Formats: sequence, structure tokens, C-alpha cells
Amino acid sequence: MTMKPPAMLELDGVHAVYGKKIRALKGVSLEVRAGEVVALIGNNGAGKTTIMKTVAGLLQPEKGVVRFQGRDLPGMPPDQIMRMGLSLVPEGRRIFPRLTVMENLEMGAYSRREKDLSREYDHVFHLFPVLGKRRQQFGGTLSGGEQQMLAMGRALMAAPKLLMLDEPSMGLAPVVVDKIFEIIELINKEGVTVFLVEQNAKRALRASSRAYVLETGEIVAAADSAALMRDPAVQKAYLGLH
Repeated sequence: MTMKPPAMLELDGVHAVYGKKIRALKGVSLEVRAGEVVALIGNNGAGKTTIMKTVAGLLQPEKGVVRFQGRDLPGMPPDQIMRMGLSLVPEGRRIFPRLTVMENLEMGAYSRREKDLSREYDHVFHLFPVLGKRRQQFGGTLSGGEQQMLAMGRALMAAPKLLMLDEPSMGLAPVVVDKIFEIIELINKEGVTVFLVEQNAKRALRASSRAYVLETGEIVAAADSAALMRDPAVQKAYLGLH
């Protein structure tokens, strides 16, 4: 009998509310095991980004458990969560447009205690050679694809155990999307666990081993990604197949 790897990230019955009226999550339960690429798919407004914010400590759950490597996260500030080994690449990239590429990357490593980060910089420039050519260029002058690469590189500077990616393909040309997903695969092969939120369901399912489907704040399906690709309901709702 094959042993499953341990759960790195666990959500159990998580509810989240914006303000007093908008119930964004309604009892979400899911897990991401060490070494996996797990995808979360769903339409706009389903609550995908809310899950990412809740895990990263940017939004406190109303109730339920969020656990990373056995430690409960609710109540922890985001910088402490990042120091534990969890990095978020947010929707819309959110780079610092008036800082250079090097300064953006340096910001990603602010929680690191090591003074010599040359290995981390070399790793980022190996993954994203274009950033090595743009070291002194301001982030705001980069193309959309280059900004996404910079956002991912910034997150990797924290040496995460779990990398969370929120809509990494949004607004990018297909050839750039191909490159981004190649890098995601490579990062995972290097030992980083990946939790991927992506509206492009077909790409997300191809890139992941398991996936969850989120609708209006609730998980409505969970299975191996290949099985979800064959599911008629998923095909009709998310893959454009009828």
C-alpha cells in the first residue's frame, strides 16, 4: 500500500466574510500534500482569491481551521506565515513599479536571515533569464509577462516550501502562459509544493495532479485532475466542451 505524503496545507470547514454581509467562503475543506501541484478552479467571484488571502493571513477566517505543516495559522501576521515557508504570488502581480528588478527581488527576501543571497538571485535568473537582463530596470516598465516572472521570482527569494499562485496566466499572451507553466513545473520538480488558483481550467488541470472546483464559496468537486478533465459537468462549465 502506497503511503500518501503528509498534508502540508489543510483547510477544514473554513468560513470567511467580507464586511458584515458578504459570505465569501462557506465551509471550505481541502488539503495540499508535500510535493504536489494542486489546482483550485472556479469562475470569477467563486472565492478562489479569498482562499489564498485567508491562507496567507491577509484575511482572518470567521471560523474553521487553516493549518500549515501542523501549525494553526489564523491570528498569525502575514510576515510570520511567510517565514514559516509559505509564499503568495498575488493576483495582478503587485510588484513595486518604482523599484528596480533587483530591489523587487530584495524585498522578497526581507524575512531571510542570511546575508549572502547570491544563490537565490542566481536561481531566479536561471529560471527567468530575462530578469537577469533587466536587473536595473524599473518594475513598472516591464511587460506583463516579465512582471509576472518578477512576482514569481520575488516569492521564490523567500525560499518557500509552499508557493501559492493566484491567476498567474491572467492577461498574458499564450506564448508567455506556456513559459509560466513550464516554470511552475520546474519549480515543483525542484521540490517546492505548489497551490495554483487559475481561471484557465484546462491549463490548471494539465499542470496539477489533483484539483478542487469552487462554486460560490463551496467546494463542489475534488478529484485527480485527469478525472476532472473527463467529468462532463466540469467539461461543460469550465473547459468549453459540450
